[in-house]
Amino acid sequence: MTESADVTTLGYEAARDELAQVVSTLEHGGLGLDESLALWERGEKLAKHCLAQLQGASERIESALQSGEAEKD
Repeated sequence: MTESADVTTLGYEAARDELAQVVSTLEHGGLGLDESLALWERGEKLAKHCLAQLQGASERIESALQSGEAEKD
């Protein structure tokens, strides 16, 4: 896991994959409280980053669709 990497530098796929790994690790348990909390915080950052990237992609698609509709008129 690349816990030291700044979340904002990760692409969507890398952040999603790391988030899946974080969830899996937390589900399996066996970590101490401090480790679990740090991993949870990392997961929250990753989830927010993924959501922001998906929202950005959605906005780009919507803009392209609107642009295409405007060209038809």
